[in-house]
Amino acid sequence: MENSAIVVGDAGAAPICVRRLSKRYDARQVLNDVSLSIEPGSVLGLIGRNGAGKSTLIRTMLGLIEPDIGTAEIFGERALAMSDRAKERLAYVPQQPDALAWMKVGTMLDYVARFYPTWDADFARNMLDRWQLPRDALLGKLSPGERQRIDLVRALAIRPQLLVLDEPAAALDPAARRELLAEIAVRAADAGTTVLFSTHIVSDLERVASRIVFLHQGRVLLDAPADEIKERFARLIVPKDAVTSDKLAVELHRRKLSDGSAALVIERQPGADWPEIAYVPGARLEILGLEDLFVEVAQ
Repeated sequence: MENSAIVVGDAGAAPICVRRLSKRYDARQVLNDVSLSIEPGSVLGLIGRNGAGKSTLIRTMLGLIEPDIGTAEIFGERALAMSDRAKERLAYVPQQPDALAWMKVGTMLDYVARFYPTWDADFARNMLDRWQLPRDALLGKLSPGERQRIDLVRALAIRPQLLVLDEPAAALDPAARRELLAEIAVRAADAGTTVLFSTHIVSDLERVASRIVFLHQGRVLLDAPADEIKERFARLIVPKDAVTSDKLAVELHRRKLSDGSAALVIERQPGADWPEIAYVPGARLEILGLEDLFVEVAQ
């Protein structure tokens, strides 16, 4: 286990910084050498299929899970030993909210408000009215969609400097999803809120993310600004007689096809040419958008 001294919080530190994170459950490697840093005011979309390790990565980033190897820092402080001051600056919505289920909606919000000096009571009240959420209902009796809305109201009313959302739209209808994404965009643009949200809904990423991280089998497969992804990735069908066992330097993923050919997902840097193998006789190159890239790699 890597031991690190607690870092004193730094107002100018990256909201999230993780280095060489690895986590194993029994025989399964859930995270494998993950490193990334999130710049203040950015909106990072974390994408990956179910089981890719997104929730484990988020919980490890926030100090809710101890990694086997590596370190995680929030605002320059070790995530496993965050100060109250650092906790006041962040809000987290898990994929399946279940805390304080015995409380009524209004009671829970009033309780949470006491811990956050930036609490926006008017915002919370207006959002409850807009989403038609009853203040006197028990949290444990709400539907999954209603419970997720309540947790989003709680997180946004804090007016956090760092907002972390794990599959925030999973139980929301399309109208509520659009409203949430619009709120995320406004917070990032107007208040400088740093946002990390995980999803498997590609269209959500394309609407608001300024940077996209693709997590696949516990590893970071892609980390790039959202506006650079178009025209950067392609599916290359390589004919049987040109297939080799050597992995290309620009190759992200490979699968064999029934006729002996291979489908490669390849990457090029902005302004660079595709590799020479893309021009061998019989090869076919198809530019991939983000959704096609996700589908291809997730197969």
